[in-house]
Amino acid sequence: MSLRSHRVGEQMKKELGDIIGRKIKDPRIGFVTVTDVQVTGDLQQAKVFISVLGDAEQKENTLKGLAKAKGFIRSEIGQRIRLRKTPEITFEFDESMDYGNRIDSLLYQLHEENQSKDKETEE
Repeated sequence: MSLRSHRVGEQMKKELGDIIGRKIKDPRIGFVTVTDVQVTGDLQQAKVFISVLGDAEQKENTLKGLAKAKGFIRSEIGQRIRLRKTPEITFEFDESMDYGNRIDSLLYQLHEENQSKDKETEE
């Protein structure tokens, strides 16, 4: 990403968090955190990465609700950020949190196994 698209992405991230948290009243949309926004170099498309609290069904319902409100969200972004053309928005789940938690749990298991082996060798 270029410097300009990175700046636009950061501004969109801030505004999207406010719009989703305050303006959208869809009951399907749960507790959503906008983790990242990647904007293409030509500022035509934006990929919004979200994290949702809840089970798989709640996550899917949230994604459906956001897809339904995409037009409203895009118009709000257009009013808040001065761009010639507002980027087309797509929403995706941010899997990095789950990936990080999985690595953390694996490291914890290895640590526990090593400690139990150390105790066995001491005895």
